[in-house]
Amino acid sequence: MATSYMDFTSPHAQFTYDLSHNQFFKKDERNYINALSINELNTLGNVSMLDIFLSTSNVVEPHIHQNASELVYCVSGAAVVSIVNPFTKELLHFPIQPGQVANVPQGWWHYEIASVDNTHLIAIFDAPVPEFIGGSDLLRLTPASVLAHTYCLDEAKVKETLAPITNTVFIGPPNDCKQAQAQGKTAANPAYSNPAHPNQQYYGQHHRQNFYYPQYQQPVIGNGIGYWNQY
Repeated sequence: MATSYMDFTSPHAQFTYDLSHNQFFKKDERNYINALSINELNTLGNVSMLDIFLSTSNVVEPHIHQNASELVYCVSGAAVVSIVNPFTKELLHFPIQPGQVANVPQGWWHYEIASVDNTHLIAIFDAPVPEFIGGSDLLRLTPASVLAHTYCLDEAKVKETLAPITNTVFIGPPNDCKQAQAQGKTAANPAYSNPAHPNQQYYGQHHRQNFYYPQYQQPVIGNGIGYWNQY
């Protein structure tokens, strides 16, 4: 815990808080995030958390926390926490169920996908207010001409592809996602095809060890290649 200069005898010292009073983001009634930081509970010290609720196939968008590491704990439901290891250049997938955790080192690119409805995750950070940089912001704020030039892409196609991203997504896909609606791939549709879906089973390799997750049937490790302050 960081050194605290809090006067714990002060009548202003706070020792309890209701997270439902600080909703950080809401997509709909089943997909939302409540937040707790030192701004809400002044005795916290060097720790903070997000209370995350997701339905099937909803995604906490790819992002980084440049000032904090993140421990993701599954309270109920199931999810897959995916991270990019910048040293090995691998995309790693870690399925978690109630009582299980996945750790995301500080500054690592990562995202979480709900495998079932009524998934509840708690993300704990070693910072009083974790910063969040979302993939949606990087994509919408970087000029299409720069992306096209840097990666040898068709600028017109880049502009067309990224045009729908007008705000920070936080939980995707957005409610107005026309592509998902056209294909019937909504969060409420269990046929939505994604690597976290519980009807797709896979065997996992986790830190060079073999684990079997009965709800999956795809590798959880692959080649390939995480400013929240809106209070």
